Amino acid sequence: MINAMIVEDQELIRKSLKIVLESISDIRIIGMAANGEEAIQLCEWDNPDIVLMDIQMPVMDGVKATEVIKSQMPHIKVIILTTFQDITHVMNALNAGAEGYILKAVDPQFLVDGIKMVYHGGSLIPQELAKEVFQSIHHSQVKDTIEHTSNENAYDLNQQELKVLKFLAQGLSNKAISERMFLSLGTVKNYISNIYSKLNVKNRSSAITKAIEESIIKDK
Repeated sequence: MINAMIVEDQELIRKSLKIVLESISDIRIIGMAANGEEAIQLCEWDNPDIVLMDIQMPVMDGVKATEVIKSQMPHIKVIILTTFQDITHVMNALNAGAEGYILKAVDPQFLVDGIKMVYHGGSLIPQELAKEVFQSIHHSQVKDTIEHTSNENAYDLNQQELKVLKFLAQGLSNKAISERMFLSLGTVKNYISNIYSKLNVKNRSSAITKAIEESIIKDK
C-alpha cells in the first residue's frame, strides 16, 4: 500500500484525484492540503510516502513547500502536478529535490504508474514535458549555448556513467538499470554515486536536470 498526499488549492481537483486514484489502484490518500504550509504540517503528522504537489498555490507555493519537505523529510518523495503554463517553474521544483513532474490532465492510469515508479526509486519526467523544459532552458540561456553544447566530458563521466545517466533520465530504477547493463545492483549504485559526485548534485532529479541543461545527454 502506497500512502500518498494531494496538495492542490482547488478542492474539486483534490477530491477528484482522491476518488480516481483510490478506485483504480492500491494507493491510499492519507491527507489533502490546499497550500504549501498545510502540506508541510501534514507531512510532519502523517509521514506519507508520496506527495502530489501543485505549483501555483496561495500562502506557500509548491516549489517552496517541496524545498522545505525535502530538506526536513528527504525520505518523502514529491511529484509535481503541473500544466504547460507552469513549465518554467518545474526546474525550480526539480532543483528543490522533487522526484519528477506530470501533467494534471494525464490519463489516471499513467499517473498511478508514475506514482509507483517514483515509490520504487525511479524518476518521473515524461518525454513530452522534458522537451518543453529543455526548450525553456534553451531560450533562457541562449548566451551560454556555445559554452554548454559539447559538455559530455566536462565532468569526466565515462561511457558507463553516461549510459547510467541516460537510463536515469528514462526513469528506470536501479534494478532495471542493472538488468539492462548486465551489472550487479551494487555496481549500478556505485556508478550513480560517482555521477552525483561528478555533477555535484544530491539526487536523481537534480542529476537529470543538470544533464538536460548542459546537454550531457542528447535525448531521453
